[in-house]
Amino acid sequence: MSKGTVVVGMSGGVDSSVAAYLLKKEGYDVIGVTMQIWQDDYNEENRKGEGCCGITAVDDARRVADRIGIPYYVMNFKEEFKKNVIDYFLSEYQCGRTPNPCIACNRYVKWEALLKRSLEIGADYIATGHYARVEQLANGRFAVRNSVTAKKDQTYALYNLTQEQLRRTLMPIGAYTKEQTRQIAKEAGLMVASKPDSQDICFIPDNDYAGFIEEQTKEKSRPGNFVDKDGNILGTHKGITHYTVGQRKGLNLSMGHPVFVTEIRPDTNEVVIGENKDVFTNRLVAGNINYMSIADFEGEYRTFAKIRYNHGGAWCVLHKLSDGRVECIFDEPVRAVTPGQAVVFYDGEYVMGGGTILE
Repeated sequence: MSKGTVVVGMSGGVDSSVAAYLLKKEGYDVIGVTMQIWQDDYNEENRKGEGCCGITAVDDARRVADRIGIPYYVMNFKEEFKKNVIDYFLSEYQCGRTPNPCIACNRYVKWEALLKRSLEIGADYIATGHYARVEQLANGRFAVRNSVTAKKDQTYALYNLTQEQLRRTLMPIGAYTKEQTRQIAKEAGLMVASKPDSQDICFIPDNDYAGFIEEQTKEKSRPGNFVDKDGNILGTHKGITHYTVGQRKGLNLSMGHPVFVTEIRPDTNEVVIGENKDVFTNRLVAGNINYMSIADFEGEYRTFAKIRYNHGGAWCVLHKLSDGRVECIFDEPVRAVTPGQAVVFYDGEYVMGGGTILE
């Protein structure tokens, strides 16, 4: 008897391929789907790349689906991707913030849009190849739990999912290490078993963020001043889209010692430069909070927080502000708190919630 119908988002990589294979073995009716997200005017060379939704991804995903014997489709999500990921990415950088497009893509494309489309065709669940687990807690709420392998854990990028999305989400890969996943793929005869992981943002494979922003907006980067915290001019920068808080390389400033970006001021088109110690702080304020393992909190809440994907995490106390924002006070100073990035809070192995860093 079938456990239900699940649409698996297949990127053409080993993780989503094994997710589809495992779910079929577990007794689900599996449908493979690759999300077409590239814009029609996007660079043809980039669209053929090895990214999660390029042409190569479609070819690989289709071959995997044939191998494991499941129906496979390509669904068009260009409009959703442009609105919720590309436009957001461009706007944030132009405002002096450093966005996380993968989090936006997860929330609004891979889950919201794909789940809606999947339910419309009669599916019960969606599934992905993320290294994370979804569990229902004793309080009845659903939460993302760390994967069994800390090295590949992807819970940070999933903090923004809603309860309804989590209730209908399966993540079978979270129970395995990367090595085990590749071994499963090899034993199942999946041709992507040794395929390398994609590293860069999928729509900027050459990692040239500023160039991509110029190309998309048709606006040249506007040079401005590097200044110190007192406003003294230190040099000229190439445009604020070239920089992020904590950056040391690529500044081309002859200061006689290492210096770092400590702040970006879009209103004055200034990039503030300081010493390494100036990049540390024990405080941040976050907004657009999404609670996951709990419905909300009042007063103070002690938790463990990550301020970027590869951050090891740090203990802190949260203070609820009157406007719904959260102030986070760390036990020890943390490096390069970056407006636009996410701060994600953990209760043990479970995501408590998270939000966007504002200051």
